[in-house]
Amino acid sequence: MTSTEQEQRILTPTIGRAARRALFWVAVALFAVTIAIIALATAGSAAQGPPLDPTSAAPGGSMALAEVLRQQGVDVVAASTLRDARDAITEPGETTLLLYDAEGFLDDSQLSDTVGLADTVVVVDANFSQLQQVAPQVAQAGFVDEKLTADCELSAVQKADTVSGSGYGYRVVGDDSGVTSCLGSGDDVFSLVQLERGSGTVTLLGVTDALTNEHIIDNGNAALALNLLGSKNTLVWYIPTFADLPDGGPETLGELTPPWVTPVLVLLVLTFIAAAVWRGRRFGPLVIENLPVTVRSSETMLGRARLYEKSSARLRALDSLRVGTIQRLAVLCGQPRAASVDEVISAVAAVTRAQVGGIRNLLVDTIPATDADLVSLSDALLVLERDVAIAVRP
Repeated sequence: MTSTEQEQRILTPTIGRAARRALFWVAVALFAVTIAIIALATAGSAAQGPPLDPTSAAPGGSMALAEVLRQQGVDVVAASTLRDARDAITEPGETTLLLYDAEGFLDDSQLSDTVGLADTVVVVDANFSQLQQVAPQVAQAGFVDEKLTADCELSAVQKADTVSGSGYGYRVVGDDSGVTSCLGSGDDVFSLVQLERGSGTVTLLGVTDALTNEHIIDNGNAALALNLLGSKNTLVWYIPTFADLPDGGPETLGELTPPWVTPVLVLLVLTFIAAAVWRGRRFGPLVIENLPVTVRSSETMLGRARLYEKSSARLRALDSLRVGTIQRLAVLCGQPRAASVDEVISAVAAVTRAQVGGIRNLLVDTIPATDADLVSLSDALLVLERDVAIAVRP
């Protein structure tokens, strides 16, 4: 073997071990990179904020619209609680309130309070419960996804000419006095409905995508949004959050439980305790006995006999006697250990010159109906075993 071959044999295992160690650290590095990518993706999605958030630059946010309104001199205030919205509105006549409660955090009383904060209110993507509280004469009419054309005299709609972006449509089902319906898509479905309310207005806006960063520059979306939301000096952009939930929160399990449940549970617990005490006492106290324990065969026999007697297991007791008798008869007649019951019966009949049927009835077929029958059959087994012993005795 040359020196070069020796060096190869020495170096090869070392390279293999190093490769295995490197593979472990490569796997660890890949795992760490994967976790980092997932964390960054999660953080990125969390940073986008909720839809129509005026502080979010994500495609579904509305930062672009809010910034353009500020450039036009409108004071845009983002509010995340009803208290913030109330504090931001100091002049109701000079303020536009935009409400977007997609998660339904506000209850009926809070909706009424919110709508009454400003004279000009724009409710975006109003659901069924919000419509019942804000505009009961208007109902939802399904999803709309098409280009809409100006079809009313509202200035914001006329300046927009066409509006794109998907959203929900509404249908007026009650008194239509003081109601202006715009951006129709057929079958009396409209994506903008404005209702007069005293000196102010409540506008139901269904084209939510028209306010987003992704679609604000499409068609006349920007003109619609800027003229609809920028007509006053101040715009309060209110998106409710968990902080608006009632202080009491949802009802607890105890409050939802019917009053009869607690007494029934207490009664069940007391019944269980009583049953445990009753069943525990009927067996008596525990007996501690050192092991190993030697039990005499007579005690086992008597104990098993008492069990058979208590359960009236006469046939079981007789079968135990028959098994022992057949084994001893096989030994007396010189039968092998593997001999069947029929072979033992035939051997016994040949030795005692008795009928095979009678011996079979005694050893197999007869079923005791009473304790007297059991005792009689037991005595007959003893007699048969004694007769066989006498017959085979030399």
